[in-house]
Amino acid sequence: MTDLTAFGAPAAKGQPKSLLNLDERTRKRNAAEARFRLIGKAAVAFGIIALVGLLASILSNGLSSFQQTYITIDVYLDPAKLDPSGTGDRAAIAKVSTFGYTPLIEKALGDAIAAKGLASEGLTPKTVGELISKDGPANLRNYVLADPSVIGKTVSFDLLAAGRIDGYYKGRVTMESAKLDRNVSPEQLVLADTLKQAGILVTKFNWAFFTAPDASDTRPEAAGLGIAVIGSAYMMLIVLVLSLPIGVATSIYLEEFAPQNWFTDLIEVNIANLAAVPSIVFGILGLAVLINFIGLPQSAPVVGGLVLTLMTLPTIIIATRSALKAVPPSIRDAALGVGASKMQSIFHHVLPLAMPGILTGAIIGLARALGETAPLLLIGMVAFVKEFPSGPPDGFFQPASALPVQVYNWTQRGDPAFVERASGAIIVLLVFLILMNLVAIILRRRFERRW
Repeated sequence: MTDLTAFGAPAAKGQPKSLLNLDERTRKRNAAEARFRLIGKAAVAFGIIALVGLLASILSNGLSSFQQTYITIDVYLDPAKLDPSGTGDRAAIAKVSTFGYTPLIEKALGDAIAAKGLASEGLTPKTVGELISKDGPANLRNYVLADPSVIGKTVSFDLLAAGRIDGYYKGRVTMESAKLDRNVSPEQLVLADTLKQAGILVTKFNWAFFTAPDASDTRPEAAGLGIAVIGSAYMMLIVLVLSLPIGVATSIYLEEFAPQNWFTDLIEVNIANLAAVPSIVFGILGLAVLINFIGLPQSAPVVGGLVLTLMTLPTIIIATRSALKAVPPSIRDAALGVGASKMQSIFHHVLPLAMPGILTGAIIGLARALGETAPLLLIGMVAFVKEFPSGPPDGFFQPASALPVQVYNWTQRGDPAFVERASGAIIVLLVFLILMNLVAIILRRRFERRW
């Protein structure tokens, strides 16, 4: 038998040591390893629990924003109120404000209740009309101004229910809370239940959440992400067009052509430092240079796009340089050995092999830019924007919002319905980020090559 004197526990006198008998030191080492594994598993479990809790909180608060309550009624567009002159002149019709359309909606809802034989005890025609959002008269007016020939006809409309009525069917409002709320009464909630049973009030998917602009503090049920989605899309287009070619070209020069001296070392150190600079610093730069010095308009996607480009460039440069370094030197040597020039060896051989890493870094940089809020707040994109921007290139210089800024705006408002809207916007933003990361994975797999 082999004498294993270097291992195992002390054996009996005159007996050899064995690997099967652990000494005290080995047992302590194994116990420490087991504790480390347990701590690692606990850390992973804690991270998963925290992530699940965060997602559950967002989903529980935000999924209801994709549903909205509507009241369907037939409205008679009375010529005596909408076109008193009887001329059909659009300018004269436009003089009728939304207050002129409110009585038409109140009468239409009252007629619908009477036609169904429903009771509205304890409510006046005005309080019955308050079941419909204040956005209803404005939508009705826009419909008439778009086609004045409809005046004198009876038209069916799906009008938004008021925010408190919508909140009643989403659990935010109860009969008890309605007794203390000046914006809704228990009698109105009872009438809403009656209308729901009669099929006049329905809850369905809220497509307007993705297409409508923001709304005022008194109309949370009408607030949407339309302008924010367009503003984010414009900024991402600017970031993609500017940051990707500039970042890749800079990386190729620094990695393949630039001489190794103190100047290039200084550039590399500054690029690494810029990647760690807080995003709000870039916002201050955009405010001071792009808006105050150059004179670009506030709240414009072009300013936001330029600021996010400056913020994204270091990320793309670092990722691209890492991808270029990962290509074996033998690829370059082989290309040069068969007569290719330096430029040909890079663009025909090195760059295609580095493309998966470059695309991954670029998309991750874009995803980070999509979720940034602080620099956009400093350049004025926090402003309330009602009108949609035009198409490119004019739309780049017109006021707009962005998805993360819209989330910030809604969380600052007092009505609980805006908290629901903010959580819904977070879900939309997370979906965009997940899709961008999936695109990065797919492109990496698509362009990946083995050597």
